[in-house]
Amino acid sequence: MAKIELENISHSYDPADMPDEKKTFAVKDMNICWEDGIASALLGPSGCGKTTLLNIISGLLAPSHGRVLVDGKDVTFLSPRDRGIAQVFQFPVVYDTMNVYDNLAFPLRNEKRDEKEIREKVLKVAEILELEDKLHTSPSALYPAEKQKISLGRGIIRENTAAILFDEPLTVIDPKRKWSLKRKLRNVQKVLRKTMIYVTHDQHEALTFADDVTVIKDGRLVQKGTPEDLHSEPASPFVGYFIGSPGMNVLDFTLTEAGMDFGAFSVPLSPVLRDRLGSEGAFQLGVRPEFVQTGSEERQGAVPFTVAIIENNGAYRIFTLKNGDIRIKTRVSEDILAQEGEQVWAFFPEDKVKVFKENRKVY
Repeated sequence: MAKIELENISHSYDPADMPDEKKTFAVKDMNICWEDGIASALLGPSGCGKTTLLNIISGLLAPSHGRVLVDGKDVTFLSPRDRGIAQVFQFPVVYDTMNVYDNLAFPLRNEKRDEKEIREKVLKVAEILELEDKLHTSPSALYPAEKQKISLGRGIIRENTAAILFDEPLTVIDPKRKWSLKRKLRNVQKVLRKTMIYVTHDQHEALTFADDVTVIKDGRLVQKGTPEDLHSEPASPFVGYFIGSPGMNVLDFTLTEAGMDFGAFSVPLSPVLRDRLGSEGAFQLGVRPEFVQTGSEERQGAVPFTVAIIENNGAYRIFTLKNGDIRIKTRVSEDILAQEGEQVWAFFPEDKVKVFKENRKVY
């Protein structure tokens, strides 16, 4: 197990002799700490720098600036082998010329371990990964999910593996087997208490796997916290929209003496919130679809919208509402009988909204 720290990490793929001010940086000024024995996720859209960071942690890439620490030791320029960090890639890496047993035994045989010890460890890992009945099977006969288990097994079978990094490990997995493999990865983490960092662009995968989620965008750290923190207290409009299904509604408004002016409509503010926001100017309102109170009857402070789209999800429905150029999503129960094209009223309760200014939360 290991505590992993990134100190002022920046990396550019441009030539090293190019001045920094002319370089394009894949990651910039990263300061992140992943605690020992925690299931963590590195989450962000495609191209935001996730894989670059992962390769820097594993040692496949040396950063342009900054340090990588493992349990307080500077490993920035150590080889992957000397860091004790295993990496499971997007596509399963297995040796088709070996059966499952020999695939799992391979790292230990490279270390010249005794065959009796190797057998004990292989059987233990196979039991944890539910591969006992596949030990004498060729990987070519297995599903991709089972092949990923082999990749994981090779990482955890070595006692000196300090951390395991997963780079989009479920991308090629059949949807029916994704849930099962993700659950197995999480169970293995709980049993072995190894530090695991799971890299993905899929917020559902990240939030259901990890105790701690690091969100990055355009090569920079945006927010780090528990799944609950990211959902309930997003630090920026990006996190609010990126986390959640559907994501948070984010609306531009101008703060005036009367309240929030959205252009197509206005919403009054309580004196407390008005004073909290301070000076007039440009802001953004964030409210999650499940907190938009939607009804067929007018009420004080509510705004009229037209139902544009209805998406049925069994026990509830998602309405897309429009007012002028503004569109929002709201989650409504089955007792709301409005149909597409009809008018409803939407109310934004102050205790459920977030307010952002210059892309940072101020309320």
